[in-house]
Amino acid sequence: SAGGQSFELMSVSHNGGATWSPPAPVVGPVHQPGIFDPVQGRPEIDGIAGARSDLAPAPSVDIANGAPTGNGATNHMVMSFVSSRATANEKPHVYFTESSDHGVSWTAPQQIETHGDRGFYTAPAISPDGSTVYVVYNAFTTPYQANTSNPRDLVGVVMQGTVNSSGVTGSWSTLNRGATGDARGSSANSQIAEFLGDYVYAVATNTFGAAVWNDTRNAQDCPAVDTYRENLQQGIALNPPTSCGATSTFGNSDIYSFSSAP
Repeated sequence: SAGGQSFELMSVSHNGGATWSPPAPVVGPVHQPGIFDPVQGRPEIDGIAGARSDLAPAPSVDIANGAPTGNGATNHMVMSFVSSRATANEKPHVYFTESSDHGVSWTAPQQIETHGDRGFYTAPAISPDGSTVYVVYNAFTTPYQANTSNPRDLVGVVMQGTVNSSGVTGSWSTLNRGATGDARGSSANSQIAEFLGDYVYAVATNTFGAAVWNDTRNAQDCPAVDTYRENLQQGIALNPPTSCGATSTFGNSDIYSFSSAP
């Protein structure tokens, strides 16, 4: 953004990728959600020593290309991203926008998350024939935490929408809402903060959709790590804990998946 407002940018190639047009803003402005964490050096949505959210506003895009042959392609494009209403805000939304004219124009972004979900990462997919859209997103259902003592509930959600004859997606419904888990049970290798990668993706055929997301339902919170992380926030440098207990599942964050295939 070079010090100005940030937008989702699009660059176009008409010769198989040999050359590309200069990036042009198509959707926005968008804002980096989350509060900056001086220990990790990145913004976080769930709380101090949380999972980095620096890629949350990055666009994820899919196109109805008529795969595998290209026949019947509508070339309808869909995009989803996570953005807050202002920079350094911990109440982000999951936005969806689309284009039916090769990206020349895009619809006004609509918030599609379930009420109370604070978006984290997201990705869309559209069926090759352009009739059905799927959007997956990770979100936190608890507010931003200024300490490491309280749970930080993370959930994965898969939604479905129908593209009408005017090329507008609506009739959104929730196909799957995963079990919640405490994000404090995830960890970067250094243990200074949680870690939830941007491993949130979707794919679609003409008959079903599938998606993957970060999931912490099997990761237990470790009080010793909580204390270590909060001490770092207060400028107290200690050695990281070496054990959370023999039966602890701390760090066992997973990638879960869902398919609407019959």
